[in-house]
Amino acid sequence: MAKNLVIVESPAKVKSIKKFLGANYDVMASNGHVRDFPKSQFGIDVENDYEPKYITIRGRGELLAELRKAAKKADKIYLATDPDREGEAISWHLSQTLKEKPEKMRRITFNEITKGAVKASLKHARDIDMNLVDAQQTRRMLDRMVGYSISPLLWVKVKRGLSAGRVQSVALRLICDREDAINSFVPEEYWILDGQFLAEGEKKPVTARFYGTPEKLTIRSKEEMDRLTADVSRQEFSVSEVKTGERIKNPSLPFTTSTLQQEASKVLNFSTQKTMRIAQQLYEGIDIKGNGTVGVITYLRTDSTRVSDEADAAAREYISKAYGEQYVTERVQNAKNGQKIQDAHEAIRPTDITMTPVRLKESLTRDQFRLYQLIWNRFTASRMAPAKYETTSVRITGGDYVFTVAASRILFDGFQSVYMEEEEKTKGNVLSRKLETGMKMTLSELLPEQHFTQPPAHYTEASLVKAMEEQGIGRPSTYAPTITTIMNRHYVIKERKNLYVTELGDVVNRIMMKEFPSIVDVKFTAMMEGLLDCVEAGTVPWKTVVRNFYPDLKKSVDAAEQELEKVELKEEESDVVCENCGRRMVIKYGPHGKFLACPGFPECRNTKPYFEKIGVACPKCGGDVVIKKTKKGRRYFGCSNNPECDFMSWQKPSAKKCPVCGSFLVQKGNKLVCSEETCGYRETISDNEKK
Repeated sequence: MAKNLVIVESPAKVKSIKKFLGANYDVMASNGHVRDFPKSQFGIDVENDYEPKYITIRGRGELLAELRKAAKKADKIYLATDPDREGEAISWHLSQTLKEKPEKMRRITFNEITKGAVKASLKHARDIDMNLVDAQQTRRMLDRMVGYSISPLLWVKVKRGLSAGRVQSVALRLICDREDAINSFVPEEYWILDGQFLAEGEKKPVTARFYGTPEKLTIRSKEEMDRLTADVSRQEFSVSEVKTGERIKNPSLPFTTSTLQQEASKVLNFSTQKTMRIAQQLYEGIDIKGNGTVGVITYLRTDSTRVSDEADAAAREYISKAYGEQYVTERVQNAKNGQKIQDAHEAIRPTDITMTPVRLKESLTRDQFRLYQLIWNRFTASRMAPAKYETTSVRITGGDYVFTVAASRILFDGFQSVYMEEEEKTKGNVLSRKLETGMKMTLSELLPEQHFTQPPAHYTEASLVKAMEEQGIGRPSTYAPTITTIMNRHYVIKERKNLYVTELGDVVNRIMMKEFPSIVDVKFTAMMEGLLDCVEAGTVPWKTVVRNFYPDLKKSVDAAEQELEKVELKEEESDVVCENCGRRMVIKYGPHGKFLACPGFPECRNTKPYFEKIGVACPKCGGDVVIKKTKKGRRYFGCSNNPECDFMSWQKPSAKKCPVCGSFLVQKGNKLVCSEETCGYRETISDNEKK
């Protein structure tokens, strides 16, 4: 029998694909890239019209020898790397290193690892798409040019180990710009006024918000509010207008890489890196009882919301049977015009909608189940009918003063029977009685409330991904690695989901802004992404992009080497005093994270573990509660005054005390629970107290 060789990227795919194709096919994995630029050199021959120099990645020689041996025996070689630019480039590198005849090698792609998709891909085998390869190669070269030109400059002028990047430096700038906006924000005072109104014969009041006179009025001070409440109290009120109508709420589109990362962060508290890692597991294959290993979601790196006709039909059939014909949508929502979509892929969806989260629960880990459930619910909802609401808008008028109240009542839940976004879960206002025009309303109480305008929120991983996508910075495959890089470089730290710039990050950003303004310019970076799309489409030669980019970069680097002064970066000082020499110890970064070191090195070599404070006083002695780890690495909370104080808790303690017994409260899920087990007191954590 003729032998065929299929080469995939990940070893996790080998078993399932081999099972789908049978004995006539060998399936092997390349373990990702097999060739790359050398780490010790620039890797691009500038004098020879920017020809790239590729070498075999260290440690891949033995694997390549096995692949070549299998390729020689095979009649056909199918390159089945991931269905994106990077996967196309890996296939091209494989074709160059296997040294087989071009006609013997074919490229296949599948959007999901299922028997039908894998077998269908063999019927549509094609040549390697060199436009895709060139687009990926150009991205890699631009990134190498920026990284290998600017990073050494940062080593000399600031400190070793720093890096700059074409995308990471722009992401850092976004965070720094937001930090500047927050620091320069001046809050403004404003007041809101609610009125409690009673209709005749009613005991339950209606709460209405003050609107204006009758134009909308903003109340700026307590004096204004006092004058207003005094005047409003003297008025007689009645219902001046009642409007009823219907509102339709359409379901969200299926997930793209960006929206999955955002929603997983909001709902599941996953980092972007964790979301992509678990999604990769779901895509590559899960061992399902009775079915063997099978991929349960489609390809996870996509910015398309398109769904195949087959998947759409299967979803409609499932919804009709499971929920009823009235729940099937008549018209599917499309992405907004102007949104940049590369439509080669589908949205992220389950490979088989009948594989419900409940059916797969026993086969999945807790985190896999939660992410799969999110993907399944979102996709299913996208094929369901809109939710319908009856809306009521009421104006209550007294003299020149107008109060308004808006209420809604659900008529048909539609897609919301399956999926609701977090912001939709807040319950709307409901009127206990139908109000009519001319109805007298008695003002029973006025409730003034002082507020201050709030600065822009700090970026979270989710909101940074959203900003990068909206402004065209990077692509689906780059969001998570970019955020991971700037955190690993200690340019940014994460606390309670928020991203904060460190002093080091601020210094690097200021250097980049001054010396390399185009590299960190958001519009320039988005334009470069557009040029890469043009290379992929075959409308711009890849060398044209590189030729236009590098000379300007080289000129800026040469100028910065001459003009930029060395930056003295102060080390972060702690409040811990070195017991050997009396100096205040500084926070340093080592291979295993932060530690405390004496600044008197080398005369004083004292070091200590660094324990992060959680902002809560020790319930026993009043010292700082810090995060510690056992010898086996399990996290717990202890007192900084240990061993004098033996306080310890596996759950994060709260600053709140139990109102029943006075013991300290601890966090368990979304609850605060009394640490004294016999007490049993619990309360729901407010949004401000959540991690």
